[in-house]
Amino acid sequence: MKIASIRATPILVPLEAPYLWSYGVLDAFTKCVVEVETSDGVVGIGEAPSHSAAAVIEAWAETLVGLDPLDIAGIERKVLPWMPAAHSVTDYGRRGAWGGIEIALWDLRGKLWGQPVANLLGGIHRREIPFTDYFSYRLPQDGKGGEATVSAIVDYCLSLREAHGTTFFEGKVSNPDLRANITLMQALRDALGPDAMLRIDSNQAFSLPSAAYLAPAFEEIGTRNWEDPTPDWTAMKRLRERTTIPFSGHNTDIAKAVEYGVPDAIVSDVAGLGGFSAAMRFVSACQGAGIDFWCYSGDSGLGTAAYLHLCAAHPHIREPNQSLLRQQPHDVIAEGPFSPKNNFLSLPDGSGLGVTLDRDRLRFCSDMLKEKGVPNKYYDPDAPGQMRRMPLC
Repeated sequence: MKIASIRATPILVPLEAPYLWSYGVLDAFTKCVVEVETSDGVVGIGEAPSHSAAAVIEAWAETLVGLDPLDIAGIERKVLPWMPAAHSVTDYGRRGAWGGIEIALWDLRGKLWGQPVANLLGGIHRREIPFTDYFSYRLPQDGKGGEATVSAIVDYCLSLREAHGTTFFEGKVSNPDLRANITLMQALRDALGPDAMLRIDSNQAFSLPSAAYLAPAFEEIGTRNWEDPTPDWTAMKRLRERTTIPFSGHNTDIAKAVEYGVPDAIVSDVAGLGGFSAAMRFVSACQGAGIDFWCYSGDSGLGTAAYLHLCAAHPHIREPNQSLLRQQPHDVIAEGPFSPKNNFLSLPDGSGLGVTLDRDRLRFCSDMLKEKGVPNKYYDPDAPGQMRRMPLC
């Protein structure tokens, strides 16, 4: 059995309504669906983190056709430089593209052996995987979104609790009006009660003095985690002296995190780390360093399925993953979009990733990218034609 072909399809994963974050407005994500087909006609599927991975994968395809699809390490040596985690030489685009292929190769393995990927990664520690639901100020679009006030965001979160049993929440908190951030979080705590999980993400928007001003109120409110409160880890290290709120961040430099003592958790994804093999090693390194890990959001159902198998297979991943699933109306898998119930998603049944690529949905999301183009998450709706520049509060 050999690799017969590799297909890479860039797609758009739109949100039902654009949300505001520190430096702009985001209405969609781009991803790349990867298919690895063998000479026996078996197809493994995966997802790379960006539309840009398609060109990289297509350039690799000729080299990889004819290789043994079970020799994942051998295939990696054909396309990825050694030590992909060395920060001075890492090509993150190339690593993410390889991650999409590697996920597809593990899906292929699972299908050939009749096993879920999590079993092949070492065994299933849990079958119910926790996720948060996301809140933010949103622009209106086709009858969705439009949460422009604190009360509107509170009502949105209450509606998620009523409809889906959600009690794990995470959201954007980066208003230049510092008191407005406290007002939002206090209103959510009052409405959702003392047992609701409230995590926040500031996208590195706050200076150290501003973050230090906010920290006592956020701690009193009972904030479970604060992602990227400051622009850099030096300031985050100094902020640690002011609060016991756990911090998280997207920088994957574990050695630096150990040296600085922050963040308390690293948030990344399977493909971005280079696939399942690299992700399992990375999470184990986090475990050894006493650092938590969870996955971030904005994927199609393929990426989410990969998260589910990683979290099922590695005992260290205990905190909820981030999720925009509730705000994603379209997907490329027959089983999607996933919809957490009472904060959890079940590990898919079946072999491989346990999900099925839907050709019509794939074509729809691919055509949408061609029609709408790559989203610009930095535009300012109040100043058309300009990039939004959030003042460092």
